[in-house]
Amino acid sequence: MRTVADQLASVLAVVRPLAPIELGILDAHGCVLTEDVVAPAPLPGFDNSAMDGYAVRTADLTDIPVILPVVGDVAAGPASPLRVQPGLCVRIMTGAMMPAGADAVVPVEWTDGGVAKVRIDQRPDPGAYIRRAGEDVALGEVVLTAGTHLGAAQLGLAAAVGRSRVVVRPRPRVVVLSTGSELVEPGDPIGPGQIRDSNSFALTAAAVEAGAIGYRVGIVPDDPRRLADTLEDQLVRADVIVTSGGVSVGAYDVVKEVLSRLGTVRFDKVAMQPGMPQGFGTIGPDAIPVFGLPGNPVSSLVSFEMFVRPAIRTMLGAEPIERPRVQALADEPLTSSLGKRSFLRVHLGVREGAYRVTPVSGAGSHLLAGMSRANALAVVPEDVVRIEAGQPVEVIVLERRGS
Repeated sequence: MRTVADQLASVLAVVRPLAPIELGILDAHGCVLTEDVVAPAPLPGFDNSAMDGYAVRTADLTDIPVILPVVGDVAAGPASPLRVQPGLCVRIMTGAMMPAGADAVVPVEWTDGGVAKVRIDQRPDPGAYIRRAGEDVALGEVVLTAGTHLGAAQLGLAAAVGRSRVVVRPRPRVVVLSTGSELVEPGDPIGPGQIRDSNSFALTAAAVEAGAIGYRVGIVPDDPRRLADTLEDQLVRADVIVTSGGVSVGAYDVVKEVLSRLGTVRFDKVAMQPGMPQGFGTIGPDAIPVFGLPGNPVSSLVSFEMFVRPAIRTMLGAEPIERPRVQALADEPLTSSLGKRSFLRVHLGVREGAYRVTPVSGAGSHLLAGMSRANALAVVPEDVVRIEAGQPVEVIVLERRGS
C-alpha cells in the first residue's frame, strides 16, 4: 500500500496553478491576485468630516459654551465654495469635504443642533474628527500584493482605489459525479436496496469551500458506456473531475474499468482509514486531473480533504494548501488499525488552556451523521494503535462556516 504522503506527492506532481486571467472585480471574488494593485491617488482623496456636526475654527471656541452663527451647509458630494470666517461655522455632514478656514469638526452631539445658529458645549482639539487626505492609502502605495486572496474587504479596497478589473488566477472548475445504479436523487421515491446520493452534494460543496467553482453532474449508473460518455462531455468545462464510488475490487466497479483506459489514471490502496481505495491521474487531450474517490460518504470526504483540497488550492495559487493542524489532548481513548493512518471524526475545543478532542461517532465509513458533527479530524499514525485519554494527538482543523 502507498502512504498518504506518497499519494499526495503524486497528486501535487501533476497539478499546476492555473494561468492568470483578467476579471472584473466581482468575478474575481475568491481568486488570488497575480499582480500588485497600486493606488493612483491618495485615499481619502481630500480632507473630509468624520462626523455629522459643525466645521469650526477652534480659535473661536475659547469660551465654552459658545453660540456661533451657521452660514451654510456642506453635504457629501461636490466641493462647497463656503469658507469658515472668524466667529462663524458651517454645518457639515459625514464624508463632506472640509471647507476652507475650518480646522476641526464639532460632533452634533456636543451641540444643540441649531440650524441658523448653534450652541457648542464642548471644545474639540484642532484636527478633531477630520479624515485627512491619504491617511488610509498614500499616492503610489501598493495596497494589494500579488498572492493576496480576494475577499470582500480586498475587493472593496480595489474598487476604492479605482480598479474595476484585476489579474488573478481563476477559481478551478470542479466537476463532481456519483456512480452507482443503486443511487437515487434526494426527493425521489426510494425502493428496496437503493440509497440516496449524498456524495455529489457533499463533494461539490467541499470544492466550493476550497475555493473552486463546483458543478454537480449527479448520478451515473454502473454502465461503462454511459460513464465514458459523461466524462468526455464534461472535459470541456472541467479543470478537475471528481468521481465517487466504483474504485474498489467489486464486479460492478466501473469507474476503475473506464478511467483505467481513458488516460493515465491509476488505482492504489493507500494506507489510510477511511479511504483506502484511491484513483488519480489525467484524462483527455488537456490532461485534466481526475480523482476516483471511494463511495462511502465519510471515505469520500476524508479523501477529498487529504488529496483533492490541496490540488484545488494549488491550482488556485492559494496558500496554505492544507488545513491547519494543532496538537490536542484526547478526552477519550482513540484506537486505530496497525499499518494505516486513521482520520477520526472528533470535536475540537479548548478547556483549561489546552486543545481537547472528543470522538463524535464510530469508525464506520458510512456514518455520515458523525462527520456532520465533527469540526476536526484526529490523526493517528500508522505505527500507533491506541492513544490513551490525556495523551497528545495531531488534529486537522476543519472549517465550520457560520460559527
